[in-house]
Formats: sequence, C-alpha cells, structure tokens
Amino acid sequence: MRFADNKVNGNSPLGIGGILGILGLGEGRSTISAALQSKKVLLKTLCDANEEVCKQRCKEFDFDSYTTNYEDMLNDQDINIIAIYTPDHLHAKHIAQALEHGKHVICTKPFIDDLKDAKALLELQEKTGKKVFVGQSSRFFEPAKRQRKDFEAGEIGELITVESHYHADHRWFLEKKWALDDAFKWLYGGLSHPVDFIRWYLPDVEEVMGYGMISANGKKAGLKNEDTMHFIFKAKDGRIARVSGVYTSPIQPAARESGMSTVLRGTEGASQADYHELRYAITDKTGEEKVITWGDSTLKYYFRFEGQSHHAGEYQNYLEYFADSIQLGFTAYPDMKEGIGTVALLQAMDESLKTGKPVNVDELLARYGLGNVNSKI
Repeated sequence: MRFADNKVNGNSPLGIGGILGILGLGEGRSTISAALQSKKVLLKTLCDANEEVCKQRCKEFDFDSYTTNYEDMLNDQDINIIAIYTPDHLHAKHIAQALEHGKHVICTKPFIDDLKDAKALLELQEKTGKKVFVGQSSRFFEPAKRQRKDFEAGEIGELITVESHYHADHRWFLEKKWALDDAFKWLYGGLSHPVDFIRWYLPDVEEVMGYGMISANGKKAGLKNEDTMHFIFKAKDGRIARVSGVYTSPIQPAARESGMSTVLRGTEGASQADYHELRYAITDKTGEEKVITWGDSTLKYYFRFEGQSHHAGEYQNYLEYFADSIQLGFTAYPDMKEGIGTVALLQAMDESLKTGKPVNVDELLARYGLGNVNSKI
C-alpha cells in the first residue's frame, strides 16, 4: 500500500502496523512488491545510493518517492519502520542509525557480518526500546509454515535430529564481479537459510564441525571462498544435526531433489519441507503418510517476477507479521538476539572451515562479551 493512498499523521490507523522506508533496492525489490500489496503497512520512501536503481524501481512499481540519502528517511517523522537490504558489511551501521532515530528495524539475513558489532547493537536496542526483526524469509514460506505447525502440534513426537540443505545451480553468480571478491562468502549468503532452520528446531547448538572446498567451477571463475560445504552440529543435550550447501554445480531433477529442504526426524514420525517445489510430506505419529502441494495461485503469490529469484510472498508474510507485532505488542522472531545467535553459529562454521577443527559456539560468543544468546528465546 502506498503512503499517498492512505496518508496518515501521528498514530497509524487500525490495521496499519507501520509506515515503511526501504533501504537497498536490489533484494529490497521483493519488499517493495510486498509492501504495495499489503494492507498492513504503508510504503513511504525508497532509498538507494544508486539513483538509476531508484528510478528503475519507481518506474517498475509505478511509485514516485525516492531518495539517495539515507538521512532523508531517518529524519522523516512519518516513517516508523526501516527495512534494510544493503550489503552485509553495512548492516550494523544502518541498523544503529535507524535505532538512533527512533525507528523499528527489519534487516535481511545475515543480521550482521561480524560479532564485534553485536554487543553495541543489543545495548542500543535496549536503550531505544525499538523492535528489530531479522528477515529470515524462508521461515515464512508455505511448506516451512506447515512443517512448523505440525511439529508444534506434536505430530512427529519428540525431535531426534534435523537435516537441511541449500543446493542451487548458481553458476550465474560467478559472472557477477562482486561475487568474486574476498568478502563474498556463500556460507553467509546461502547457508544462512538452512542454518536458520537448524537453529529454529535445535537452538542450543554448542559445537560445530565442517569441511568445505572451492569447486572446479568456482576455481575456474576465480571464486575466493568455499562454494561446497558440509557441517555437523551438536546440541547441548547431545542431539546432532547436519547442513550442507552446494552452489556452483547442477542439481538433481526437482522431482528428486528440492533446492532447499528441511527434514525433521522424530520419535513417532518424520516430515520434509521442500522449498521451491511448494511440497510438504509427513509420516505422522499414526503412521499415515501425507503429501501436500500448493497450486498456481500460491506459487504466483510467492514468486512474482523473474522465476524464483525473487520471492516477495515470503517478504509480505514477514512484513505483515512484524507490523502485527508493533500494533499488538508481541515479539517478532527471529529478533535481534536470535539473529545474533545465528551469526555466531555461522562465524563458528567459518572458523571450523579455516582450522579443520570443531568450534565451541559459547566460547566464541564469550570472546565478544555476549554471554549466552545461543539458546531458545
């Protein structure tokens, strides 16, 4: 919904959880679509340092309000939510600026790129009292939502283990200059999705061990960091989980393998959520097997343009969830603490790749004075 379509001053009208400014219009493109189709937020302003990108998005979405200066959005008294989709290394700075200006914050994953910024952000959020939500969009996709609902209802009994992966033929990324920079890591850009699923179901991970390599395709292109990785996690109660990511090779046919899947194995049943295929399967505690798929209308809601490279439906789901949390006063998860816990796990995984040894997550957090954020909230 556009600000001009339902202009308000001061308090938002019933049903509207916030007035939105979007920073970063690459990935932020999905949130533009989400906001314009939502009845729970008003979109006020777009912002990107590249004015041509601003003009392109305004033309694409028939929207007429943009700025190339972040300060303009921060100083806009109408806007109460800043949605951040800038490069990872800028997240901490942009989040801090938004909080200092009294804004609620949505930040895309990964929340930050280094734990050194986490303590100051936690203190700033506590001081301002503003909400911070991490846009782990995959939680808000149909198969993942159904899997979580069945899990919480006890349909598979007590959880034994979790397995998740993100395998995608992203060889086209190797044509992007920035993807070949030292700073670009598939560990953060890709594996953060399945790792978030692991933490969603097994939050108290205490140790991680993994191996990775740069594939032949990655080496040929000049990739600097691993594009092929496999990890094992151990929780404090002894349960284990695994996650893998492969990004520069072909994948199996979708009839066999989803690009991203999460498998829960319980004491009385098991379930599998397949992301791109809109497919969910469960063997519940009665022994009944069910397979659920969603049709074209649902597919079009989630994937609105460029095939499946932008998934605006998930963004709309989490945008409206966050808007509800502001209006109704509940905590929207993943919040800042949970986001930092996921970054800690990713950073431990990165360290394990470098050392070839297991890494204790709590010891890593202690180095940054963070205490125990690596637990279920």
